[in-house]
Amino acid sequence: MISRRDFLRTLAGIAPILGGAGLYLSSPLWERLLAGDQGGLLFALDAPSALVRSAPKARYWTSIPLAGKECRLCHSPREILSGKRMRHEEGIVKCLLCAQGCVIKAGSRGRCRARMNVGGELKSLVYGRPITIHVDPIEKKPFYHFLPGAAAFSLATSGCPLRCRFCQNWEISQASPEDYQAAATPPETIVRASRLREAPVIAFTYNEPTVFLEYLTDISREAKKQGLRSVLISCGIMNEAPLAELCETLDAIKIDLKGYDEAFYRDVCGAELKAVLRSIRQIARSRAHLEIVNLVVPTLNDSEKMLRGLIDWVAGELGPDVPVHFTRFHPDYQLRNLPPTPVATLERAWEMAKERGLRYAYVGNVPDHPGNSTYCPSCGKAIIRRRGFFIAEMHASKGLCGFCRAKISGVWT
Repeated sequence: MISRRDFLRTLAGIAPILGGAGLYLSSPLWERLLAGDQGGLLFALDAPSALVRSAPKARYWTSIPLAGKECRLCHSPREILSGKRMRHEEGIVKCLLCAQGCVIKAGSRGRCRARMNVGGELKSLVYGRPITIHVDPIEKKPFYHFLPGAAAFSLATSGCPLRCRFCQNWEISQASPEDYQAAATPPETIVRASRLREAPVIAFTYNEPTVFLEYLTDISREAKKQGLRSVLISCGIMNEAPLAELCETLDAIKIDLKGYDEAFYRDVCGAELKAVLRSIRQIARSRAHLEIVNLVVPTLNDSEKMLRGLIDWVAGELGPDVPVHFTRFHPDYQLRNLPPTPVATLERAWEMAKERGLRYAYVGNVPDHPGNSTYCPSCGKAIIRRRGFFIAEMHASKGLCGFCRAKISGVWT
């Protein structure tokens, strides 16, 4: 594992590069962070105090006083409680936001680093603190069946409840809120900025947006009042109640289904597959538009068995019309030893998906590949041709094929 000091040095080195590419990162206090171990430690101890003072109370958590006799709010349904006498440490809280189910002592944080137990209350350290802002094509998320060609005003905070060894945004997902300076930015400011940039969609992306649920839902509700749409790019391990709020508030959700194997999820991502599958089922039953991405990582989740299992699960549980993207891995974070995904592997998954009856399967991160286009499931013609993240040809209107007038699944207006 990379040390905190090396991590911050890496951040210092990449910040100008990311900035030059058009990605805005709030500037950390580099001089203090890199002044030495003692300075870094002092900053780590001191900076959170300012965050805590302004941090609002989080939603979706409980404690012994709040739960009362409802022991199942904290304990697993599988745990046998009858006849047991429980001893609970004073002041602990349990986060109910995601399936990690963090039990947090006073003064400590959950696995995501973004939520902290302050005097027996769970607080959000990232509310109103976006550290990454950029305007992207909606196809970059990727959404291929939600307002194709639209600009997406994209933002993130720090933090993530997962530890994916292949994470391509690890500089922010594995960071803590105090690693960055970020001006307080109320929801209304985000919505106003999106309108000024003529972006009809606000996208919560880059890190795991579930960690700033309170902020993103406030932004989404304000955006809806002003005629803007909101979308979420997520790992999908949120619990049922918060996900229900997200499905009600958001217009579209893309889930990274990272592999179809429990051991892979535990060993490579630090999470449980079953939680993600449950979330996907719930989204599919909601009003929100759903798309799925599978980042295909060589030697880890690219076996015939795993790819076929994922495809069969989507076809059997969700039906043929949910778009599924098989995306190319590029070496990053803790897996720089692995090669990029062979295009042939992605093509194999793409063909298997079509053979199984999935109507909208894609090859991602391979510019100009035929699998990057959308084909009418009725006449078979290419109705959207893409070059990179941009639309080169559009032969569809209001969700209908421009050639045979068959209906194309998605949100088009």
